[in-house]
Amino acid sequence: MKCRGIRFAGAVALGFGLASIALAAEPSLKPAALEPLPVGAIKPSGWLKVQLETQAKGLGGSLDEYWPDIKDSAWIGGKAEGWERVPYWLDGIIPLAYLLDDLALKAKAKRYVDYILDHQQPDGWLGPIGDSQKHAAYDVWPLFPLYKAFLQYEQATGDPRIIPALVRCSKKIDQVIDRTPLYEWAKVRAADYALALYALYDRTHDPELVVAARKVFTQAHDWRAQFEDYKLTDRATNGFGMLSHGVNTAMGWKFGPVRARLSGEAGDRDALASMLGVLDRCHGQATGMFTCDEHVAGRSPSQGTELCTVVEAMYSLEAAIEILGDARLGDRLERISYNALPATFKKDMTAHQYDQQANQVVCVREGEHPYATNGPDSNLFGLEPNFGCCTANFHQGWPKLATNLWMKTPKGGLAVAAYAPCVVETQLQGKPVRLEVKTEYPFRDAVEIVVTVPEPMRFPLELRVPEWSRTPSITASDVPFSLGERRLRVGDAAGVARDERTAAYRTLDAEWSGTKSIRLELPALVQAYRGYNDSTAIVRGPLVFALPIAAKWKKLNDGPRFADWEVRPTAPWNYALELSPERIEDFVNFREVQPTAGAPAFSAEGVRIAAEVRGRRVESWEMERGAAAPPPPSPAKSAAPLETLRLVPYGCTDLRVTEFPTLLD
Repeated sequence: MKCRGIRFAGAVALGFGLASIALAAEPSLKPAALEPLPVGAIKPSGWLKVQLETQAKGLGGSLDEYWPDIKDSAWIGGKAEGWERVPYWLDGIIPLAYLLDDLALKAKAKRYVDYILDHQQPDGWLGPIGDSQKHAAYDVWPLFPLYKAFLQYEQATGDPRIIPALVRCSKKIDQVIDRTPLYEWAKVRAADYALALYALYDRTHDPELVVAARKVFTQAHDWRAQFEDYKLTDRATNGFGMLSHGVNTAMGWKFGPVRARLSGEAGDRDALASMLGVLDRCHGQATGMFTCDEHVAGRSPSQGTELCTVVEAMYSLEAAIEILGDARLGDRLERISYNALPATFKKDMTAHQYDQQANQVVCVREGEHPYATNGPDSNLFGLEPNFGCCTANFHQGWPKLATNLWMKTPKGGLAVAAYAPCVVETQLQGKPVRLEVKTEYPFRDAVEIVVTVPEPMRFPLELRVPEWSRTPSITASDVPFSLGERRLRVGDAAGVARDERTAAYRTLDAEWSGTKSIRLELPALVQAYRGYNDSTAIVRGPLVFALPIAAKWKKLNDGPRFADWEVRPTAPWNYALELSPERIEDFVNFREVQPTAGAPAFSAEGVRIAAEVRGRRVESWEMERGAAAPPPPSPAKSAAPLETLRLVPYGCTDLRVTEFPTLLD
């Protein structure tokens, strides 16, 4: 079915006419709905801590020891790449180091931060001016992720050099873009820099920083306008450019909310919801992501999604949650984080893919491939398959999620953006508060929250109730509390059958003393995601379930530390499921599984929940252009024997089928 672009009621095609008028007022920022906690205030625990420790032992934690683009970068006086890769890497290694309180990782980060600060150019510019790879001098784009990284470092360490250095550099950037307005990567990713300018303004109250942010938006690509009259409704096969590029699009998710802090326009605040709806209908996948290999690629589950796109989508959602306080965005953040993010790594995080596929039945170099622009290495697992940007940039995914699990509310309380095991230590109303989240979520439905205060005090907890939980409950044996609800208008994610509900916050207003605990139960509804060719994926709560395909791993070559691998199936994959999407709960049985002790939660050994469903082989469903052909239309026909199939969380798989044809009408 052809996807149509959507024009929303009352929308105006923006060139920067009305928007530029709104941005021309006195320097000020509209308040954000929530306040993020500084790096280090939230510490991971349970399965999340194991995941971060796995990352630290894998690729990202040691890139500076062996990968030339980090080890010998021009950012620290070397001859290798001096453009985006060190800033990308620092944007992940800094929060990882302080989340884990890892002295070795802290020392690695400090070495790079010190060198860059010590070598700030006389004109204020941070970093090299051009490099041996012929990147343009005074290209402002790499400074955008550098600002993100340095601001996190300042939060974690209180280093007094950071803020003055960034303010000084921002004045140089302002001069540069006066002479050469934003172009290419900087033009489409400008909201990232605006966020940094807001953070600097919050610290310094320098009105010139707000003026600079306005200037940035007058030169930026307008993602809101593009999606109000969206034309890239089919798989891109030609005319590739910045506006069809997947990573740019994911970074553009935050454009409207970030600009809303300047403009105050409802259209800017609503722009992200509109973008998500359009992408779901045109290019959406069950994981909450959209296809992009390297450019938007339609809804077939054999098209790829770039790893950089996944982590940038997560960061955009985290930034938008801060600004909007929209509970629906937490649902989307969890869907992406707990499915698309872990699936694209070798489970010990010693290798990653450039592209993952929802129906990923083989990962090999030779032969045809379904990608529009990416090369034959794209879905191999390795050090830098296809292109090295993801090698540096994937590092921000898990650490940024952990850092943004909880945020402060304007009413002196705390709000949960996403559920995961962690410990929060902060101050509320000038008093220390400790909050421990004990949970196996998203693999289990219960969340226990233990609150410790040194003296009695009253403050609210904003507890996100996801759209998919129909009968949530909050209990506490010895905490007097009252409950309220903050509900937003109904949102609609394409392909998921639902009633008229949406995610909301339950406000638990309580008197706290000593150590008290509450228990949140979020019974997860089973849902049918309707995909390409009327295929079906099984979704329970935030988890998507997939058929894991037995596989043989073959080492292609050894690197200085880690290898590149191809993966071939050793078992059949072409099944249709015996179920009716409208009554999916009648056909799928879930059971808890005891994982291997110490195994990462997103691995075959770490599986904690599995689904059983029946299906039949469909012999006519074969390979096409080096991938699984699109699912046959449903209902599919098959005379093969009926089999019981075991599905596991998507993030636990390497080879998999996620979107299936069904056998029943």
